[in-house]
Amino acid sequence: MYAERASRVSGAVVWTNTPTGSGAGRVLPDGCMDLLWNDGRLLVAGPDTHAHVTDGTAGPWAGVRFYPGTAPALLGMPAYEVRDRRVELADLWPAARARQLTARVNAAADPAGGLEDVALRLAADAEPPDPLLRKVVAALDAGRPVAATADELGVGARRLHRRSLAAFGYGPKTLARVLRLQRALTLARQGVPFADTATRAGFADQAHLSRDVRDLAGTTLGELLVG
Repeated sequence: MYAERASRVSGAVVWTNTPTGSGAGRVLPDGCMDLLWNDGRLLVAGPDTHAHVTDGTAGPWAGVRFYPGTAPALLGMPAYEVRDRRVELADLWPAARARQLTARVNAAADPAGGLEDVALRLAADAEPPDPLLRKVVAALDAGRPVAATADELGVGARRLHRRSLAAFGYGPKTLARVLRLQRALTLARQGVPFADTATRAGFADQAHLSRDVRDLAGTTLGELLVG
């Protein structure tokens, strides 16, 4: 069973998941990075460029999902270093620090709450989120073209691409595709017909929507809704 709630970390979500059956699962790209807890370990889930198919590892799981572009400052690494990867924190940080934070979460009565406390401490020690990055996410999520977004924010295309790699793990065009996919999923789950979903989410037509869903999610929109 999956559940989530708003976190005390600005823009973040705390979630828990206890799989009720065996077999693989599918985590879709959303522009975010997560700090994960499972079986006494802390892991970092990097930004995905395609669906991450889980191996059915037993739960429970807990996680803090960070707003796009905010996790790298908290974790002290550019997002592209963990793109399309799930990596143990001990492989990314000095061993002593990773063990200290892992022990803190494991000692908590609720792993999700312990994980959120760790995230709050990391956020307090990090530089504030770059407001420009939030504006980039907001513009692209509203369907603004990448070039127009760069012009409106007064950022050169190359600089925007460079900053996007560090913050989001990939360039702004990929981020725009990922956010458009999420818009389409939200509409389709509300019962909006697929053709209307395509138009309202910013696709050229329903065929374009189908191709992008297949490319990013590895399946069809209909199968995603059933799943």
